[in-house]
Amino acid sequence: MFLSEFHSLPIEPVFRRPEWKGYRVMTKILLVEDSKFLRLTVERALARAGYEMSSAADGEEALRMAREKLPDLILLDMLLPKISGPDVLLKLKKDPLTMAIPVVVITGLSQKNAARLQGDGAVGFLEKSALELDKGSEKLLAAVQEILKNLPEPARSTSA
Repeated sequence: MFLSEFHSLPIEPVFRRPEWKGYRVMTKILLVEDSKFLRLTVERALARAGYEMSSAADGEEALRMAREKLPDLILLDMLLPKISGPDVLLKLKKDPLTMAIPVVVITGLSQKNAARLQGDGAVGFLEKSALELDKGSEKLLAAVQEILKNLPEPARSTSA
């Protein structure tokens, strides 16, 4: 799924978890981004839109957080300190605890890497420049909403 495939959508959170005692349970997203500015910008925008957010600044922290939080979706940068994004993706997909978590690559690299990354287990690819975060969060929110809507229903119940 690429950013160019998104149209103007009403922005509202997508709930991927079953209701609990009549309450909707927020979708959990793990953002892995080494740029503090981008991490805070994206995390705030998604939290304001109704998603439960957690974040990691490097590859080691990403793997630890994924196992601890068991998010519904991981947004993964490719250029990370300690463990690179592609290596994080491969480790997530080899770990029985995290292999079913959908991973969307969010990067400044061109889409020429998208096919290889999807072959490694990514469900989508978002180019940072196409998100135009300097102009607001609408494209990011629309992209995340569309990705979550198009994912198959969770086969397992995650809890953290």
